[in-house]
Amino acid sequence: MKKLFQIVAATMLISVSALSLAACGSDKVDSNSGNGGKIIEIGIVQIVEHPSLNSIREAFVARLAEKGYEEGKNIHIDYQNAQNEQTNLNTICQKFKADRKDLVVAIATPSAMAAAGTLTDIPVLFSACTDPVGSGLVKSLDKPGGNVTGTSDAVSAKKIMELAKRITPEIKTIGALYNSSESNSIAVINELKEFAAENGMEVIEGTVTNTSEVQQATQSLASKVDAIFSPIDNTIAAAMPIVTQVAENAKVPVYVGADSMVADGGLATYGINYVKLGHETADMAIEIINGKDPGEMPVRTISDVEIYVNKKTADAIGVTLPEDVLSEAAQVFGE
Repeated sequence: MKKLFQIVAATMLISVSALSLAACGSDKVDSNSGNGGKIIEIGIVQIVEHPSLNSIREAFVARLAEKGYEEGKNIHIDYQNAQNEQTNLNTICQKFKADRKDLVVAIATPSAMAAAGTLTDIPVLFSACTDPVGSGLVKSLDKPGGNVTGTSDAVSAKKIMELAKRITPEIKTIGALYNSSESNSIAVINELKEFAAENGMEVIEGTVTNTSEVQQATQSLASKVDAIFSPIDNTIAAAMPIVTQVAENAKVPVYVGADSMVADGGLATYGINYVKLGHETADMAIEIINGKDPGEMPVRTISDVEIYVNKKTADAIGVTLPEDVLSEAAQVFGE
C-alpha cells in the first residue's frame, strides 16, 4: 500500500508540474527576453506606404534588433498601414488600445495625432512629425508632458530654397504643392511664403486632399511657375512618380523636403536622413521600454541636414547641377 501511495503521489507531482509549465507557456514568457521574461508588445501605425516613412520603420526595427530586441524573442511588432485614410487610423488606434500594447509608434503627423487622441494611458512615440508643438502633440520640445514624445523631421524651407537658387537662380515663381489638411505641410509652406516675400518671389498654391488630385494640381502648377516646391507631405510623397512625370514633361524642377522624394524623381533637397530618424526613434523606444517617462523625454530632431540631388532628373529637364552642389551632396541619385 505504501508503495502504491508513492506511485500515485509521484504521478500527481508530474501532472502538476506539466500544468505549471503549460500555464507559463501561454503567458508570452521568454526567459531570454531581458525584460523579466515578458515579450514587449509594440504597435506601429503608419499613415501610408512611401519610401520616407518605410525607411523610418525599417531602420527602427533594424536598430531594435541591433540592440537585442528581436521579433518573437523579446518583442512582438504589430504593424498597421492606414492606407492614407483617417478612419483607418482611428480603427487601428482603437484596436491597439483594446490590445493594451506596451508602446505605440506612430509614423507621420496624422498617425501621431490619432494615437495621441486615443491612447491616453499607453506610451506613444511619434516619428516624422514636422511640427509636434503646432500640431498639439506636445506642450514643448523640451518638456513634452503627458504620454507622448518622439522624433521630428522638421526641415527648413528657407534652406531648400537657397539651394534651389544655387541650382536654378532664375526662378521667380514657385508652385507650392501640398495637402492642405496636413498641418506639418502647412507650417513649412508658411516658411516658404516668408522666404518668397523676402526675396521678391511669388508663391502659387496647388493644394490637394488625396493622391487622386495630385496629377491635375501638378499639371496646373507646371504651366504657371518656374519651379515647384513640396514639403515632407505624405500625400505628395506617395504620388511622387506622378509628380516627377508631369514635371519632367513640362521641364520644371521640383524641390522637395525629403531624400526619398529626391530618389523618386525630385530634383533636390536640403534635408535629413530618414534612416537616422528611424534609429533615433528606436533609441527612444528602448528608453521607454526600460521605464523612462515619455513626458520627460525631449523631442529629438536631426540637426545634420544634407544635400540630396537627382542627376537623372536634372538631365531630363535640362538643368546642369553646379559642381559645388555635387561636391557637397551627401548622395547623388540617378548617376
